[in-house]
Parts: sequence; C-alpha cells; structure tokens
Amino acid sequence: MSVDQFAMASTLETQPPAQSSYILSYPAPHVLLITINRPTRMNSLPYASHWEAEGLMSWFDAEPSLRVAVVTGAGEKAFSAGQDLIEQGETKKKPLARQMMMHPPSGFMAISRRTGKKPVIAAVNGFALGGGFEIVLGCDMVVASPTASFGLPEAKRGLYAGAGGLSRLVRITGLPIATEIAVAGRVLTASEAFRFNIINKVSVTPATLIDETIALAASIGDMSPDAVIVTRSGLRESLEQGSVERASQITQDKFGRALAVAPNMMIGLEAFAKKQKPNWVPSKL
Repeated sequence: MSVDQFAMASTLETQPPAQSSYILSYPAPHVLLITINRPTRMNSLPYASHWEAEGLMSWFDAEPSLRVAVVTGAGEKAFSAGQDLIEQGETKKKPLARQMMMHPPSGFMAISRRTGKKPVIAAVNGFALGGGFEIVLGCDMVVASPTASFGLPEAKRGLYAGAGGLSRLVRITGLPIATEIAVAGRVLTASEAFRFNIINKVSVTPATLIDETIALAASIGDMSPDAVIVTRSGLRESLEQGSVERASQITQDKFGRALAVAPNMMIGLEAFAKKQKPNWVPSKL
C-alpha cells in the first residue's frame, strides 16, 4: 500500500471484514477498489467468496468515509470467469456439501442482485463470462478495456445464468440481443457492449483502464454522498420496478424527507451561493 493509500485507509472509521478472495485498496479519496484475486482460476469464484463479498459490501455501504466502489480482476486476462466450475463439479459429488452451493440474496459476488446504497463501478480488464458478466450487469457503471469481452455461456455447460443477469440484460439491451447472448452463446467485444448500452466507455488502452475508472469514481466522490445515494436509488428502482411512477414513489417515500433534513443539502446550497467547494459530511441516510 502506497503512502497515499495508507493515509486514505487511515481515514476509515471501521475496518473491513477479513477477505481471502479479494484485495482491498483505496486509490482515491472516498473510493474503495476491490480486486478479485484468483488469477490462476481466471478469477472464477468459489461459493464461500460470495458470502465473503456479502459482508464486504454491507461494510462498504455502512462505512462513512467511502462513497463509491470499483471492482476489477487481478491480472490481464480475466475480470471474472464466473462460478468456479471445478469446485462446483467436485461439490456436486458430495451430498452433504450440496447445501453449501448457494449464493447470498444479493447474488453473485453480492453484486449481481445487490440493492445496497452506494454506487459500484466495474473496471472490466478481460473476459467477463457467466457470473462475471452478471457482476457487471449488477454494477451502476462500467468501464471496459479494449480487450474485454462479455458472455453468458451457461447453456453450453448445462446451466443457466441464475444470479439475476438474464432479467437485467433484457432490460438493458432488449429481448433479441439478450437472447442471442444467453441462448445462442454470442460473446460481445468491448465495442459491441458499448453499442448495446451495457458499458459506459472503452478505456483508451488496457493499461489506462484502472486510472480511467478511478477518475470516474473520484468524480462521484466529490458529490454530496446523500444526493448520490438518493439519486442512485431513483435510477435503480426505475430498472427494477415495473411501474415508472411506483419507482419514483419508492425513492421519495424512502429518502425524500431524510435528504431534506440532512445537513448536506444546506451545505451544498450555501457553497453554491458563496461559489465555494462544498465540504460534505458523511452520509447518515
């Protein structure tokens, strides 16, 4: 950890839970970088790692000093190849162990079905396949390396993408493209994923991926943490709910008054009037 990262880590009010599959770092103020650290298995994830991530993401939402997270994969080849199919095949042979073959309610890596409060950005450094692609689909924004690729190959393995990715893929791309990806096994390049609105941008080079993603995350870190939480809720509810009006009402009921009485609204308005940069306080929402 660099001196700057050490200083950022020292601002944490609480400490993260222990991790065996992920490396945590703090590359910019208010930014958590989560690196999936299983490069010898193409960053595929065993079942226990999803429950580790459940605790990690709950801690991230509750830690006052953090406002946005970035998730990426170790190495250059893979963001994540999804579920560790070697472990899955071995576990299926053990009747008692089958009970452990479950994801938390928040889904794959606790992101694919996550509700949560704070935004998560994917920095896709290689292929994102199966559950790895479902992680991407559960993120709020995505930056991809020019060498990244995206696919749901579960049908080729006698499985299906059951961690929430199918529904979200249809909402994002529409039924024909989603069917071609999930049923016909089409793998998308980074440029195709951009064209189908799955990602926000393609990085200039593979080497600049993390820096470009951290810059995007840092821009969120400069915003009111209260306003980011509430605005994200409005956007996510619009994706998840069948009714546009119902989505708006859920966010209003949940956060409308809380935002109005929280100090950051007045801090922002006063800073605007004085033409100063606001000095936000940690969110209590």
